Amino acid sequence: MVWCISCQQPTSSDTSKIKKGMIKVAILYPNTEGKTFDMDYYSNKHMPMVAGLFGDSLKLYTIDKGIAGRTPDEPLPYVAIGYFYFDKLSAYHNSFGPNAETILGDIPNYTNIQPIVQISEVLH
Repeated sequence: MVWCISCQQPTSSDTSKIKKGMIKVAILYPNTEGKTFDMDYYSNKHMPMVAGLFGDSLKLYTIDKGIAGRTPDEPLPYVAIGYFYFDKLSAYHNSFGPNAETILGDIPNYTNIQPIVQISEVLH
């Protein structure tokens, strides 16, 4: 699922906004026994709230809903992965820092999974 920040409507054409050199913040939610995840809350409340807090420094965000592992016999590795795209790493740090308490405080509203965060540079 791809979300256009300016219009807040999903559209697949917005992936064209992803450019080489951008910073991608991936938030991965591992699938482990006994863990819960409310995809409706995550996609309709949490991620839009975070996008609003990040403001204009956030260029785009996307959400992946896990559906299968590598083979039919393998368990799903992640129930969800959220991505935030910024022009510069400093834009992410300046956006997240002042809002960290609000963002992290909302996590128990949709999951009991400890997310893994990976910050990357888009190469292609």
